[in-house]
Amino acid sequence: MDDQYLKVVMGIIMNAGNAKGLAHEALEAAKLNDFEKANQLMIESNQSLTEAHNVQSDMLTKEAQGDHTEMNLYMVHAQDHLMTAITYQDLVKELIVLYKKDAK
Repeated sequence: MDDQYLKVVMGIIMNAGNAKGLAHEALEAAKLNDFEKANQLMIESNQSLTEAHNVQSDMLTKEAQGDHTEMNLYMVHAQDHLMTAITYQDLVKELIVLYKKDAK
């Protein structure tokens, strides 16, 4: 495995992990009715998720151009992190809406 491949895998894992962690912090802030903080944390979560997605998109673009990406357990793990972060972020958004309704 070369350094560039590892950079792609770690870029996805780290940014997706950060996105999920920030979304969780936002959920905790919403539980305390601190919706301003929750909103800021979700903005940061989105930025991290965008970074992870950009790494993935670059990889997909290269694949479409004929530069094949090796598939192994590292890449599967990275993709799992990304999809989990996306799903978790979607869930947290909905839960924040519910916490806001309950706070009124």
